[in-house]
Amino acid sequence: MTFSEEQINRYARHILLKEVGGKGQEKLLNSRVLVIGAGGLGSPVLLYLAAAGVGTLGVVDDDVVDLSNLQRQIIHSTDAVGQPKVESAKKTIAAINPDVTVVPHNFRIDADNALDLISDYDVIADGSDNFATRFLVNDACYLGQKTLVSAAILRFDAQVYTFKAHEKDADGGHGPCYRCIFPERPPDGMIPTCAEAGVLGAMCGMTGSLQATEVLKELLGIGESLSGGLLIAEGLATIFRKITVKADPACVLCGETPGITDLSVHKE
Repeated sequence: MTFSEEQINRYARHILLKEVGGKGQEKLLNSRVLVIGAGGLGSPVLLYLAAAGVGTLGVVDDDVVDLSNLQRQIIHSTDAVGQPKVESAKKTIAAINPDVTVVPHNFRIDADNALDLISDYDVIADGSDNFATRFLVNDACYLGQKTLVSAAILRFDAQVYTFKAHEKDADGGHGPCYRCIFPERPPDGMIPTCAEAGVLGAMCGMTGSLQATEVLKELLGIGESLSGGLLIAEGLATIFRKITVKADPACVLCGETPGITDLSVHKE
């Protein structure tokens, strides 16, 4: 494609990077990313992907902006309180980068719509705030053969992961899925939510920015993928750790004898 003068100026710092360049920027402009949740994690993910020039951003969220969101959900403004989060996000993104097309999905992702929803996108970024959605999205991305970049945060701690267990190497091996690390959902009430335990707003920004970086790496095919690794951040101690994680042969989703072959388990 031929860049306009405005685009050359806008993306100049990307184009200067030999790992990106004009071809990489063109790839980003032709890419499609689905962001699940326009909250604490989804906000910085959306902002940085929009600024980077990812051509199409889908946003899934069925909630409206609440005043308590603004401490960390930086894509929304005070004037947006009471508005659907997807519409607020769309308005903010339009002000950042008119090159980006935003597709608002003002509903909750579920077992009935997940596979159709993710099929239109290249990479899925999960910023949801509950285990039910995380497990659903993991299963849908594996079955739909989509790369998933996921993150979770609580209080002062965060985790970031990339999952693409559907991709096989030359020997037929593959990386882990979410269930390889966390085989089952914890019982309701065992782990508090951010609404119950709190979260430092700036941790959301840091974690979402890391998540956006991994999405861009996957779209561009550069660097070392986080697949096979788990990045853990401890905010109060200023400690980052990367733990190697392997696929579990007994995993009920991506293992040798899978027990999950569709999303019906999420309808129970």
